Amino acid sequence: MKTLTFYSNGALKLGLETEAGVIDVESAAKQSELEDTPISVQQVIEGGEKALEKLRALQKKALEKGIQHLKLEELKLGPAVPAPSKLICIGLNYKRHADECNLPYPKEPVVFSKFSNALTGHKNEIVIPKEAHQVDYEVELAIIIGAKTKKISEQDALSAVYGYATANDVSARDWQFKSAQWLLGKTVDDFCPVGPYLVSKDQVLNPNKLLLKTEVNGEVRQNSTTADMIFSCEQIISYLSHHMTLCPGDIILTGTPEGVIMGEPEDKRNWLKDGDVVTVEVEGLGKLENTFRK
Repeated sequence: MKTLTFYSNGALKLGLETEAGVIDVESAAKQSELEDTPISVQQVIEGGEKALEKLRALQKKALEKGIQHLKLEELKLGPAVPAPSKLICIGLNYKRHADECNLPYPKEPVVFSKFSNALTGHKNEIVIPKEAHQVDYEVELAIIIGAKTKKISEQDALSAVYGYATANDVSARDWQFKSAQWLLGKTVDDFCPVGPYLVSKDQVLNPNKLLLKTEVNGEVRQNSTTADMIFSCEQIISYLSHHMTLCPGDIILTGTPEGVIMGEPEDKRNWLKDGDVVTVEVEGLGKLENTFRK
């Protein structure tokens, strides 16, 4: 199941991606008289398999009744998960990325955070602050937690997952390394696009074997696989759950592979600039595109 969010009359609504287009879930549920259909991302995540069954029933009903489907390209999308209680990030989690940065592999996951102000959606413009001069991209697999989770084992960790999404951990490197804390360079407004879709986990065979790619103005910059992660999805979820309670809707960014601008020699670092179009993609989860403005 692929869901998304889109703006309509100033409100953020739940959409359901189908072969025929996007279903406005709330509108279609009213027309189909399916009153118990979840109408927000959070309701879908918390509802789990029962919620997915209701969305499947709605999809079938919408086709039977000839309910209008919207065109994805005509919608203004929001973040695939718009209101997580936590947005947790893992740093230096790919071997070849650590190698290009000349840094040792961490013995435990490097954990930092972003805040909800950083969330944005597919095709939305991202403004580079005037004072930031070293802005970088980072394609990442995002894990979305589906159940309240504490101290879960690695063996059971994926049972806590609702689904996955493509994300871009945009980073202002000059702000990131002002101090030992990375936060300032990470949680700038709109520096965390997520989407276009939230894909339920039944559609992802193995999150630890997915291709990732970044293109800047059509040029491939990152081309790797989650198989290069130092800590697997199971290890990350278990580790975090032993330090905090994970809640439905929480987003975990699992790190980025090699190919970031910071990994280039200093005299060859062409930081993101006005007009650059960055497209990040995780296999099976969709392409996420944003244009940068200064």
